Amino acid sequence: MTSSIYPSPFNSPLETGIRSLAILVASFPVAFDLQRLVEMDYLVVHSGDADGPQSLHAPLPLRAGELLVRRGLIEKGLTLMMSRGLVQRVPANDGFSYLAGESAAPFVASLTSSYSHQLKERAEWAVGRFQDIKTEEIQRITHSFFQQWSSQFQIINSGRRPH
Repeated sequence: MTSSIYPSPFNSPLETGIRSLAILVASFPVAFDLQRLVEMDYLVVHSGDADGPQSLHAPLPLRAGELLVRRGLIEKGLTLMMSRGLVQRVPANDGFSYLAGESAAPFVASLTSSYSHQLKERAEWAVGRFQDIKTEEIQRITHSFFQQWSSQFQIINSGRRPH
């Protein structure tokens, strides 16, 4: 049970900020715009969907809707990380991009929980796997997952089983 005194850490600005920070540390010195971070965050959390390591979070059947709310959560997380000097917002041709700050790598390295280690591994995997792919192509990849899930959900919902 979550109360207003003890908010859930799941997908809080702190959690999404740390995930973005791990991605930016793995990509340093390359800066990512917000849309790229949204897509990369999804791939880090659900790496198993993209033939990567086991996903960080459970494969919920309705996770297709996550990208709809993820952008705002990541913006809040980036704002939190910027307020602590861990992320820099830099001007880009089409808006702003985000770059790991000077103290970002030592901060991420200081995270020692099992989840943190898995997060760092998946961030390095996602950046290594998708760094040379344009954001629009990554969007096509993640959106293809949604098409697969929605068709599977419709089959299950109607009582029929996939072949």
